[in-house]
Amino acid sequence: MIVSALLFGLLGSLHCVGMCGPIAFMLPVDRTNNFKKFAQVMSYHLGRLLAYGIIGLLFGLVGKGFQLFGMQQKLSILMGILMIVVVLFPHRLLSKYSISKPLFLLVSKVKSSLGEALKKKTADTFLTIGFLNGFLPCGLVYMAVLGAIAIGTAWQGGLYMILFGLGTIPLMSVAVYAGNFINVKTRQHLRKLVPVMVIIIAVLFILRGMGLGIPYISPAPVLDVVSSQIECH
Repeated sequence: MIVSALLFGLLGSLHCVGMCGPIAFMLPVDRTNNFKKFAQVMSYHLGRLLAYGIIGLLFGLVGKGFQLFGMQQKLSILMGILMIVVVLFPHRLLSKYSISKPLFLLVSKVKSSLGEALKKKTADTFLTIGFLNGFLPCGLVYMAVLGAIAIGTAWQGGLYMILFGLGTIPLMSVAVYAGNFINVKTRQHLRKLVPVMVIIIAVLFILRGMGLGIPYISPAPVLDVVSSQIECH
């Protein structure tokens, strides 16, 4: 399931270019020095990974709480169902209950700080921009957060989000180097692939929660494995 985060980010980066692409296009990189430009772009990505890691740790703790009550498998199924619901329900209906609305003031401050950071070219500018970028509302990040919760531990939740972020790096880097390289129509067609990918990962989470005894995909519950070993002896 951890590996699915990398695939999630890789395929989902098509969505990221559409949502966060404008920020990537506006990065005040040094276009006269390729090495310096590369270091600045990597610093931007490092900031995003740091933000995603923190988010994953926090929501992984939430999943850990469910695990302590023996609800990890049910949680995995629930998170998978939620992913599918978010993809299938009309966007207008879900936007009324956007989880970003209660945090509107905080998001406004993040955007304001991001705007200020984009005007600077100091050593820490790109790290700051990436870090702030990681906290901006994004539907794909919300999906990844559901995955981090379902994983069930803080460190795995953090790792899940970091791997998700790593998956977005290739295409986001191309966005910085090549500018607006994908026209609007092409971007819209590519985004249609994202819901399909989300549903596939959601199904994997549901299968994981069902504990069907399928190695790596739907392993049997630990209690069942222990009890079967005891019976063998």
